[in-house]
Amino acid sequence: MTIALLISTYNWPEALQRVLESVLLQIRKPDEILIADDGSGDSTKQVIDAFRLKTNIPIKHAWQEDNGFQKTKILNKALALCKSEYIIQIDGDIIMSPQFIADHIKISKPHHVITGSRASLTKEFTIDFLKSKRPIDYNLLRKNSPYKMNAARIPFLTPIFAPRYKTKGKHRFYSKGCNMAFWMSSLIKVNGFNEDMYEWGHEDSELVVRLLKIGEKKLFMKFSGVTYHLWHKVSSMERKSINQTILENTVASEDFRIKNGLDKYLNK
Repeated sequence: MTIALLISTYNWPEALQRVLESVLLQIRKPDEILIADDGSGDSTKQVIDAFRLKTNIPIKHAWQEDNGFQKTKILNKALALCKSEYIIQIDGDIIMSPQFIADHIKISKPHHVITGSRASLTKEFTIDFLKSKRPIDYNLLRKNSPYKMNAARIPFLTPIFAPRYKTKGKHRFYSKGCNMAFWMSSLIKVNGFNEDMYEWGHEDSELVVRLLKIGEKKLFMKFSGVTYHLWHKVSSMERKSINQTILENTVASEDFRIKNGLDKYLNK
């Protein structure tokens, strides 16, 4: 199957450069890269243009004007450019382990959505890491993450945990957009991300709810698909409660297809 790596970013070119470096270290590289840019300045474009010279992977840069946190909108715009069958999504502050894409492919199944976790890095290490020109050292990343279990890669355990870990009860809709995968055909069926949700919070879980409504099942990628999350200040959560209400309404509704989504960008 063909794989698209979807990366969301906003005005942090130093982080995006390191994320793209980790793309080149993948043992299985994506067939295309979709960059969902929520209004970054020219320095982000310069990082992307410089990266184009280092790889023959097609790179599609979707950009929109900076009008506040509109991640769902720019994700849909980037996905409208997708030519691949399967989407692996990360954020522009996520350093992928070399096996990340290969691990995702190994666990992928028809009619399944995948979510994983991340190993957050300390503030001090993140600052030094972004200033440094040294190649990515994964031993140092593991050493400087307090979340050792999230940094552990024990792939023979993944199939055991995948259908059981955070897939039932109060965690059944749990997902992390910084480490997530889904089929493009399924995404089209539910009309992509819900653009009624803006600012930070719950857009990934709301998508999972609708995918489950069409018969998808969720798997959690535990002990593989390792990622490292660069430290940053916490985003504004002023609309978190509103987005929570939208999520709850989606759970209660019989509908799986939202009105304000992907379809308006397709075939343009």
